[in-house]
Amino acid sequence: MIVEICSNSVESACNAQKGGADRIELCAELEVGGITPSYGVIKRVVEKLSIPVFVLIRPRSGNFTYTHAEFEVMKEDIKFCREIGCKGIVSGVLNEDNTLDAERTKELIELAKPLSFTFHRAFDWVPNPDETMKNLIGLGCDRLLTSGQQPKALDGLPLLTVLQNKYGKNIKIMPGSGVDEQNVLNFKEKGFAEIHFSASVPVKVLKAPPPISFNNNAFDESFVKKSDQNRIRQIVNKVK
Repeated sequence: MIVEICSNSVESACNAQKGGADRIELCAELEVGGITPSYGVIKRVVEKLSIPVFVLIRPRSGNFTYTHAEFEVMKEDIKFCREIGCKGIVSGVLNEDNTLDAERTKELIELAKPLSFTFHRAFDWVPNPDETMKNLIGLGCDRLLTSGQQPKALDGLPLLTVLQNKYGKNIKIMPGSGVDEQNVLNFKEKGFAEIHFSASVPVKVLKAPPPISFNNNAFDESFVKKSDQNRIRQIVNKVK
């Protein structure tokens, strides 16, 4: 299997390569589902890694329906990634009713060329997965990252398997979300050629809680998540 690590920092990206990953998806703020990392992070990761770097193009958390201004930012980010040497783009756009915005997604796919294009987990919001799959194939999308429309990919394995059997010859289907050492072989046994996970662990950065927390409703500020090289190596060894 091709192993893609969701990396949220330069350190996590380097750990992914050392752990044997085939490529990374670079993003920021995994706690909110991931957003586009800074130009500085993208540049440093591309300089340091020899494996392909795919970049998440998502201007904010929340839904996947974007204003004109947000969409223009996404296009500028894709141009930067293409020019700096990234190998792939991970993105996508939905309409307000969560159906695929085929026109805008097509524009991103065309702008990203010749980079590989992955439609991300916005797919897990769409009301009609079959129709969306056909549209993505028609648009020339290379790959779909999905949890099978469930919070965790293992729970979505029934739909993932159906999609793989029906469309896997025309688009790469890559399960992601909650993939770990205990369940990764379930996906290999079903014939998936690619897998996506972060193998992240919490790393303590504060010895004591700060006197004032600005993110009481978000996440614990005393920890950051980093992809763990040893966990990555364990999973890679299972699927290779």
